[in-house]
Amino acid sequence: MLVYTAATELEAEVALTEFEKKYSSRYAMISKSWRANWSRVAPMFSYPEEIRRAIYTTNAIESLNMTLRKIIKTRASFPSDEAAFKLLYLALQNISKKWTMPIRNWSAAMNQFSIIFEGRVPMNGLNSFTQTS
Repeated sequence: MLVYTAATELEAEVALTEFEKKYSSRYAMISKSWRANWSRVAPMFSYPEEIRRAIYTTNAIESLNMTLRKIIKTRASFPSDEAAFKLLYLALQNISKKWTMPIRNWSAAMNQFSIIFEGRVPMNGLNSFTQTS
């Protein structure tokens, strides 16, 4: 969908309108969901393209969320919040071993993060996150 790759919020809205004109009869809920959640989507367009690319690459995020939900769902209850946090921490440790595909152009996104959030993104150790683009 062209909304994801639009350069500005205005271009994204135009792309969404075009999508609605073409597909609203077949995919009405998609357009409705986009419109209902536009205030959550719009801030994405204030970031540079390198960061937006990292944000809208959601397959890994959706997979992570699904795995964490599956782990939590199999437990009837937790004796404490700490027990739940420990389970999620251990699950993340196991899941992270499977992450072998780097995010495309991650080094460019990290450069933008370090500029926008100066002082909040540690510059030491970035090599472990970067890849050749």
